[in-house]
Amino acid sequence: MSVAPDFQPPLDVIFPPGDLYSDEPPLESELHLRQIILLLQSLELWWENRNDFYAAGNLTVYYSPRQRKSEEFKGPDFFVVLDTERKIRKSWVVWEEDGKYPNLIVELLSDSTASTDKGLKKQIYQDIFRTPEYFWFDPNNLEFAGFILLGGIYRPIEPNSQGWLWSQQLNLYLGVLENKLRYFTAEGQLIPTPEEVAKLETQRAEQATQQAEQATQKADRLAAKLRELNIDPDNI
Repeated sequence: MSVAPDFQPPLDVIFPPGDLYSDEPPLESELHLRQIILLLQSLELWWENRNDFYAAGNLTVYYSPRQRKSEEFKGPDFFVVLDTERKIRKSWVVWEEDGKYPNLIVELLSDSTASTDKGLKKQIYQDIFRTPEYFWFDPNNLEFAGFILLGGIYRPIEPNSQGWLWSQQLNLYLGVLENKLRYFTAEGQLIPTPEEVAKLETQRAEQATQQAEQATQKADRLAAKLRELNIDPDNI
């Protein structure tokens, strides 16, 4: 008779420490996630031929004066750094990036984060990061505001007639359209997402096919009419 081997419980999996993910709390909702993706993908598509910027969402920014990742860090919901190399990063480490801080930050408000985004984080972005432009947007109630750093103090950005706020850093407007924060050119053109571009190209292809079919049908009808008149259309 065989004896079953002693049962060995599985060992607990221990993950080594690292900075692959943001140290910020998880995203509040799917709305927040989709908004971050929209901001990131549409800007990267608009600037697809540029290699002098870095944009990311929910990624940790380490800024400790003592160059320690265990202290002094924040994870903006979305940020853009200009005049830097466009490449994949695990995090943004200020002392490894020539001392550069984000040029623009967008925080997405929620019931649990709104007071911090409007208070402590705004103060840090103003006084420590010296980030030229700071915006916040609430995907639920659509509250939207923006600030520009003037004389070391954040001043409200005045909206245009459509309620959009101009970003000097992006050379684009930010504004709410269909309950989402979007980019617009100075002329008012909506900056599309990759999905919107693909959809438009499909529509154009379908229209071109339809027009070609209509042209063929018209030519066939004309040829038939000529044959009724004893005229060979191939010899015209």
